[in-house]
Amino acid sequence: AGIATGGVVAGSWFVFDRFGWMLDPAYPSLMVVLVFISATVISYFMSEAERRQVREAFAHYLAPALVERLAEDPSRLKLGGEMRDMTLLFCDIRGFTSITEKLAPEEITRLINRFLTPMTEEILDRQGTIDKYMGDNVMAFWNAPLDDADHARHACETALAMGTRLVRLNEELEREAKEAGKPHKPIRMGTGINTGVVCVGNLGSDQRFDYSVLGDDVNLASRLEGQCKAYGTDIIVGEEVRRQAPDLPALELDLIRVVGKTRPVHIYALLDKRRLDGADEFGELSREHAAMLAAYRARDWQAAGAHLAACRTAGDGLGLKTAYGLYAERIAAFRADPPPPDWDGVTEAATK
Repeated sequence: AGIATGGVVAGSWFVFDRFGWMLDPAYPSLMVVLVFISATVISYFMSEAERRQVREAFAHYLAPALVERLAEDPSRLKLGGEMRDMTLLFCDIRGFTSITEKLAPEEITRLINRFLTPMTEEILDRQGTIDKYMGDNVMAFWNAPLDDADHARHACETALAMGTRLVRLNEELEREAKEAGKPHKPIRMGTGINTGVVCVGNLGSDQRFDYSVLGDDVNLASRLEGQCKAYGTDIIVGEEVRRQAPDLPALELDLIRVVGKTRPVHIYALLDKRRLDGADEFGELSREHAAMLAAYRARDWQAAGAHLAACRTAGDGLGLKTAYGLYAERIAAFRADPPPPDWDGVTEAATK
């Protein structure tokens, strides 16, 4: 606008000096200023509309602070889908049908809301994005739409914090049940976490779409959550999660081929640091656990059984009772009937 106004004044002076023509520069300059003001106002309202659209679209998925960061710079949001390295989390209430079989619909709704609210708070507090709720199931992811360089660790820390909140919720529900003279069934939760490259973006149809993720590693995260019941553990993570957060306390559970996949994957039980007596005790358990797995995969059933007995003693109270029970059954079965020569130690998952 300044250059245009200066050009009008300079042009008016030039034609007056050269040809003696008198051209008034006031009206053209005024028009330039009005056009500039109009364009500025229109640009401002368009930017505000874009920010408002971003806020409305992500208000239910992200923490408010992250929504504001995204609204201030909408260019960080790539619409339509992109491939990103992300961490996916699925969590689900174990035995939800038996817990709610004697509850009225209104009571079931209140219970689900009381469960989902603190779980959602923990996800949003650690830069997670809520993908969707499916009944008593929560799906969340990290590293989209905003970058999170430590997304695997944040997902693991979230899962551990969710476990802490669940303990508090069970205490509240037990107290309320006693006051009402009703039996209390504690809520147990299984969580599966996996990291991999997936497609993220606005997915759906022309009529309705959601900001969501698709990919093989998304399905694997869901399968890991389903295996929590089989192994009796609260949190199971994939091998890429373990690689990106190696200092978190975790023990390999198995080499498993989940339903729908042909390649076996190593899965790990993520343990709560507060349950561990100390670094020395966990170190001993880790050594015995690794030795047990090595002997088991080497078909040395006697050594595997001996290390398993040590693991059961060292891992008491860490939520590994069911997993060690499974290995005791396998070792006993293989002692009686050894596996074929081409046995590779892979466990075929029977359920999703």
